[in-house]
Amino acid sequence: MQKKRWRKVSIVRKMLTFAITGIALMALLYVHIQFPASEVTKLPDKLPTQHEYSSQKLSRERSWIQELAPPHLPKAPLAARKLDVASRNGSLEKLWKPPPNRDHVPCVAASPLYTPPPESRGYLLVHANGGLNQMRAGICDMVAVARIINATLVIPELDKRSFWQDSSNFSDVFDEDQFIISLKNDVNVVKKLPKELASATKAVKHFRSWSGVDYYEEEIARLWDEYQIIRAAKSDSRLANNNLPPDIQKLRCRACYEALRFAPKIEAMGKMLVDRMRSYGPYIALHLRFEKDMLAFSGCTHDLSPEEAEELKAIRENTTWWKVKEIDPVEQRSKGYCPLTPREVGLFLSGLGFPSNTPIYIAAGEIYGGDSHMSDLLLRYPLLMNKEKLASIEELEPFVNHASQLAALDYIVSVESDIFIPTYSGNMARAVEGHRRFLGHRKTISPDRRTLVRLFDKIDQGTMKEGKNLSNRIIETHRRRQGSPRKRKGPISGTKGTDRFRSEEAFYVNPLPDCLCRKESSYMNNSRSIR
Repeated sequence: MQKKRWRKVSIVRKMLTFAITGIALMALLYVHIQFPASEVTKLPDKLPTQHEYSSQKLSRERSWIQELAPPHLPKAPLAARKLDVASRNGSLEKLWKPPPNRDHVPCVAASPLYTPPPESRGYLLVHANGGLNQMRAGICDMVAVARIINATLVIPELDKRSFWQDSSNFSDVFDEDQFIISLKNDVNVVKKLPKELASATKAVKHFRSWSGVDYYEEEIARLWDEYQIIRAAKSDSRLANNNLPPDIQKLRCRACYEALRFAPKIEAMGKMLVDRMRSYGPYIALHLRFEKDMLAFSGCTHDLSPEEAEELKAIRENTTWWKVKEIDPVEQRSKGYCPLTPREVGLFLSGLGFPSNTPIYIAAGEIYGGDSHMSDLLLRYPLLMNKEKLASIEELEPFVNHASQLAALDYIVSVESDIFIPTYSGNMARAVEGHRRFLGHRKTISPDRRTLVRLFDKIDQGTMKEGKNLSNRIIETHRRRQGSPRKRKGPISGTKGTDRFRSEEAFYVNPLPDCLCRKESSYMNNSRSIR
């Protein structure tokens, strides 16, 4: 009997041992499964340690910029988590897939009738006005103008008096030698005027906006009869988008995409930022134009406090070259004339189906209001990165206080991104979109702001909720807004005069058909274009 009792006790002990061992194994397995999920989003070891910003030159950036990517992802809003499940079921690959290129390739070679630059009749001085991308487009147009009027182009002077107060010279932002050498068969380019002409009388001219070849050949070229130097007071939008000779259009593309490269130090830094973003996997470059100058100029105040709205109104009223002073912010937004707010961007990305661990590069300057306006987007998408997070203070030091150089870094990261999303159709958004089209129609999602505003207002009013219905509406609206090949849009029907030109799609937004041809075309490398 005693032996039987001990045998039973032994069996019970073995059962308890197995049970305890099983529980321990389950606990270990649970820990093993849980922790790697948090490690996916932590900064790679090769990224530099972030420095304290409080006493540095970059201290003007708000704290959301200063923080490193969080060590783990917090729980996303419920709707976003539901969409995460959908992405894991196969839609994620579709989200990142670029639009069909339809065999379009660059075709910018000059025609057989194109000749080297003829003997110069004089010198063209150019004052490039505006921000970085406005100046880039203007410089490329002035290359074409120099060709049309047989001028020697002097390296353009960059705008130092605009809102950004940037003291950079051409060689600080662009590769000057590359620019000169690349255009040697198109236009004579010199770094400065000859000494003997330094004090010569100049014909200062505001070239007419959106002008064709006839205007420059007849009205401007006549100035050579009296002057050796013509000075273009402004460079932006001085050349027509359409109806120019094919060789002139191709020259504009060669100037923009081959000759006008950034300075070597900017190119190197830009590549480093791209590589560091790539360490997270495919990424979105988000041109978040929620910046003080943009909001003041456009009169957009949605999601702002009354004090912030008053501050922006004062800036607009005190900026003399901004002509429109009285703006109805509600009307502006309802017409789609306002940049999306950070909160609206979060709703938009969630609606498209991007999971909460999507790496996002913020291509922008200082976001107006900082933390107070970035918190919702940061909650949905914790992997918000920018140049200040990806690089150390020492690495960024050469570019600080030079808005054009910092914007050039954002431009490079945006052009090289897997997906580019602009929240407003400004100069940078248009320039990046056009460059990405030229490089093979890389995916660019252009938000339909007018439609989105109506949907988001329904959410705020409680008549619509986040979820499948909203997501389907957003996805369907943007199905054909992802950068696929199409011809450049002409003017809006019924418009006249300058409004007609203003309504056209800008040349550098979409260089098709002038500079992009189908592979099977026998005219790829001559002056003809597919129409």
